[in-house]
Amino acid sequence: MANLKEIRNRITSVSSTMQITSAMKMVSAAKLKKAQDAITAMRPYAEKLTELLQNVSASLDGESGGKYSDQRPVNKVLIVVITSNRGLCGAFNSNVVKETKNLLQNYAGKQVDFVTIGKKGNDIVRKTNNVIMNNNGVFDNLTFHNVAEIAEELMKLYAEGSYDKIELVYNQFKNAATQVIITEQFLPIVPVKAESKNQVDYLFEPSKEQIVEELIPRSLKTQLYKAVRDSFASEHGARMTAMHKATDNATELRNQLKLTYNKARQAAITNEILEIVGGAEALNA
Repeated sequence: MANLKEIRNRITSVSSTMQITSAMKMVSAAKLKKAQDAITAMRPYAEKLTELLQNVSASLDGESGGKYSDQRPVNKVLIVVITSNRGLCGAFNSNVVKETKNLLQNYAGKQVDFVTIGKKGNDIVRKTNNVIMNNNGVFDNLTFHNVAEIAEELMKLYAEGSYDKIELVYNQFKNAATQVIITEQFLPIVPVKAESKNQVDYLFEPSKEQIVEELIPRSLKTQLYKAVRDSFASEHGARMTAMHKATDNATELRNQLKLTYNKARQAAITNEILEIVGGAEALNA
């Protein structure tokens, strides 16, 4: 059995760790509330705009915004991997990387390049794949404008024919304890099927070309911004959950160490009493 000093040191160390994880949990909970409100507020707008974009794209004839809905043979693929800049959030980042590896198998024999948003994903993906663009700094100031710049670059790469398909891989926020890995096609735009009930006929004013020219870029920027916002909220939810579990584990370990310490202390006291009694009996003999 370990000596009393060693057990006391372990109890002190575990208690310090528990204070750190508890503080990180509270910080993540505070950040999660703000991030959750942001993604909850923008999600209906983003989804409706995407639905509108798909309906309008179905009527395009290859002109105007049709360059973003042009279906080409897929030979060159660009995958946008959205992770976080920091760890200590459970399997949040590793799940995205795992899904990315599974997606790679679907494009075996084709040219696949990557754009990373988040340091953790970039550190892993760049070891075995070609990363053409890294955007770690976007989380330092997460605004629509900063994400829109990335979306514009992706749109430019697709319009120029550098890539035939662009996909997003990220964590979609459900609640603080649940994040769902999503693989979402960014470009080309997925048109609504003719038999879809959601397809709507629109009256365009002043003209379809002018509206589409403004609508499609805005919708694509919003789609990417929603994905980054989803990932950002998911990160804080995952970190809060991970730190909650870490705090519970530290509390359980500390209690076990205290029990071990008390047993060792009792054993030491019992040994001392036996030694005293044995010495007294030896003197009286």
